[in-house]
Amino acid sequence: MPSSEPRSVFAGAGLKRTIRAVEREIAELYTADAIPWVVGYSGGKDSTAVLQLVWRALSSLPPERRSKPVHVISTDTLVENPIVAAWVTTSLDSMSAAAGDQGLPVSAHRLTPAVEDSFWVNLIGRGYPAPRPKFRWCTERLKIHPSTRFITSVVERHGEAILVLGTRRAESAARARVMERYERVRTRERLSPNGDLPNSYVYTPVEDWTNDDVWMFLMQFQNPWGYDNKDLLGMYQGASPDGECPLVVDTSTPSCGDSRFGCWVCTLVDQDKSMQAMIRNDEEKEWMLPLLELRNRLDPPKTPDGDRSLRDFRRMNGAVQLFHDRPIPGPYTQEARQSWLCQVLEAQQHVRARGPEAVRGIDLITLDELEVIRRIWVVEKHEIEDSLPRIYKEATGVPYPGRHLDDNATLGADEIALLQELCEGDQMHFQLVRELLSLERQHKSMLRRTGLFDAIEKAFFRSFYAGEEDALGRARQRRDALTAARERLFGQSDPEIRQQRDAT
Repeated sequence: MPSSEPRSVFAGAGLKRTIRAVEREIAELYTADAIPWVVGYSGGKDSTAVLQLVWRALSSLPPERRSKPVHVISTDTLVENPIVAAWVTTSLDSMSAAAGDQGLPVSAHRLTPAVEDSFWVNLIGRGYPAPRPKFRWCTERLKIHPSTRFITSVVERHGEAILVLGTRRAESAARARVMERYERVRTRERLSPNGDLPNSYVYTPVEDWTNDDVWMFLMQFQNPWGYDNKDLLGMYQGASPDGECPLVVDTSTPSCGDSRFGCWVCTLVDQDKSMQAMIRNDEEKEWMLPLLELRNRLDPPKTPDGDRSLRDFRRMNGAVQLFHDRPIPGPYTQEARQSWLCQVLEAQQHVRARGPEAVRGIDLITLDELEVIRRIWVVEKHEIEDSLPRIYKEATGVPYPGRHLDDNATLGADEIALLQELCEGDQMHFQLVRELLSLERQHKSMLRRTGLFDAIEKAFFRSFYAGEEDALGRARQRRDALTAARERLFGQSDPEIRQQRDAT
């Protein structure tokens, strides 16, 4: 029977001859035109192998033929695994220094999401629930937008760009299908059009390599920008569930190529196996335990009521929507958002106090993010008690270092307590009055109070209910009235009406 194991690209010509052939191909593509290159670098094994091949190919060219820039881009989502984030940051610094010393046209760029797009601004600030397969709001904001902005800027300056990526067919069946689809429409030798970015092409020099091929290359060829690939192997070994990551010598030897690094807050996977393995395999990494615990709290049980207690019964705009006679939960409540902020700050204090030197100054949440979160809470959500500075001091033990807000935008603790007393525990009433006070303060200094009446109408729309049960009753009445109207219009026999009744 034929083996189901993927065949090594080194099986025919051998390791060294195959690598020389790949480097010649890279050099030929590089010198074929004036289109700048953008190499994607994550710090993992595949992107390291690709960049190492490109670096070696450029080094083989005479200086006068190194005519166009090669941009190495690494997207830091700001919630990367701290160990990997520190590794990548140091790697980029080493690349910049080594490229200058070796006379190579390589420049390293650390890309980050816009602060308004960051994970904590959306989750803690706006109240977006932790990402899930049907509400995957994170990938585009944290990863795609930063790299798209950079690549677009290169295309605008030069007309075209070539993306060099470490994508491999062996990563997954889905990745293989995508690569095969693009391969059928290649317009130049080894270059595929980028379906998302006009005037850009994709080159994947290790697309047919196996996991074992990647490690074999990295262990046999020295890293040209001064890093030791054995340290990378050790990082993968520490992140492997079984703790084993041997040097691959034949097809019977297991590989640690399936280790996965990513955002430590990721709730799109069932478990963060790499972080679990790091903590289990190395006692010195127990400082990461609060991060793993916080990640697990962000990922509630996959049940209809998994995180319902943390979320508002209203959607972001105040509407109440039903599904099978139950409200579709909306954003995190104010109390939940405040709790998430406190937990992140406490985890940050723990990492800074007990982590290794490389992560002692880490910001799990940056001051810029805190400032945007504070503005969203006070200005957009009208939480004029301005609780963020108090939470920061309680969690860290030091005063909040951000700017001072205009006193006209906030209320003091005594005033808030008095307002709550006057509302006699009616939370809907309290939220409505608080929002109306906030709107009045925001508009009182304006010469023209454009939009004030619309804002007041929206405030009443969000909070005029007597409570959650009243809101649900009204939503059911609206649904039933709409269903009755459709039945009168289309007739009782229309089967879609019955289906829509439960889904509306």
